[in-house]
Amino acid sequence: MTATNLTKTIYLAAPRTKVWDYLTQPEHLAKWFHAPKAPMIEGQKLEMFGTESGDLLIWGTVSKAQKPDYLEYTFTVKPMGDTVSIVKWTLTEVPGGTQLSLVHEGLPQDAEAFGLIISLDKGWDDHLMRMRTHVHDPA
Repeated sequence: MTATNLTKTIYLAAPRTKVWDYLTQPEHLAKWFHAPKAPMIEGQKLEMFGTESGDLLIWGTVSKAQKPDYLEYTFTVKPMGDTVSIVKWTLTEVPGGTQLSLVHEGLPQDAEAFGLIISLDKGWDDHLMRMRTHVHDPA
């Protein structure tokens, strides 16, 4: 069976250190993704809360945080049941800014989970568009 992974790449007109802050700092994450109560630090528990509801939406552990190049964490949401997936962010310096790549791997592979895969795929697209907006125009 083929692994179910989501892969995304965007380009941002910002240095890697700024993009890193948008991936790891609560005040920036809350603008485009969900709101953690603490920065993303290697070895620490990850908990992301809905910016409007305050409900716990995502949980896991920050596995690697190598500023400003690479961030990796386990990722679970309620619809995934016991499945623990992995989110990997790679930040590459390019002329004029940063190439940001996401790989979300280890997702459920059965036909019943396909709706969840579509939802996560669309969710990442929406979140990355919001990130681009806030990184380029932080006001």
